[in-house]
Amino acid sequence: MSAHALDVSGAAEFERQVLEESRRRPVVVDFWAPWCGPCRSLKPILEKLADEYGGKFLLAKVNADENQELSARYGVRGIPAVKAFSQGRLADEFSGALPEAAVREFLDRLVPKPAEVLRLKADEQLRRGDASGALKLLAEAAALDPANEWVRVDAAAIMLDVGDMAEAQHLLQEVRLDDARVAQLRSRLEFAQAAASGESAEALAARIARNSDDLQARLQLAKLLAAARDYAGAMEQMLEVVRRDRRYGDDAGRRALLAVFDLLGPGHPLVGEYRRKLASALN
Repeated sequence: MSAHALDVSGAAEFERQVLEESRRRPVVVDFWAPWCGPCRSLKPILEKLADEYGGKFLLAKVNADENQELSARYGVRGIPAVKAFSQGRLADEFSGALPEAAVREFLDRLVPKPAEVLRLKADEQLRRGDASGALKLLAEAAALDPANEWVRVDAAAIMLDVGDMAEAQHLLQEVRLDDARVAQLRSRLEFAQAAASGESAEALAARIARNSDDLQARLQLAKLLAAARDYAGAMEQMLEVVRRDRRYGDDAGRRALLAVFDLLGPGHPLVGEYRRKLASALN
């Protein structure tokens, strides 16, 4: 097997090894089966090219017979079926055993351009704890490809991590991508800005103790708690705003809850719990 290939089985592995990995480099998924003759022709071509491209993409092999749910989810109607993922989404695909030249053409449309290579290097620097080095690489990437919005998204995430909210806001204002990661960053920014201004959590809690209908204090406290990653505490306060006055602040309690849902992602157990609580409060 190629050093740049692996077998993937099950939804959890697919999420981690394909969708998450595709945010760092393209992942080419080969849906195959042991009885499939064309699959046996295509497999060595893909493995050879995975080695030749030296990690510019990852080859993930999925046994379609053993993973019928995955096959159905991604519209596999015949095998071999090759589907390429980038930034967590299906980017390109083909079916059947193509000749090597055609597979190369397919891969050349996927492999990272120079700016994307710099993004990958910046991610490696960040993983080593070198935020400054990562930002320098992202600046180089932006100069090479000014239209690449993912460069700005990566930089905004770092700026949030180091507490430069003004620059994070500036970067995110220029982003037009409709993506869950962008929504998460915008929610993080909103809560971080709330935490950096206004009253302390103790002062807000004291206001609520004096007047339980002080919805402004509840909402501000909720945002402070969210910024501190006390998501359950934050959502309880947001939910209480909804219960006491659905119309307060142009539906501010519900909108704040939705921002936390975006931040945590649909798979987080608190999201399911508080979606049910929100639905109950609205009925």
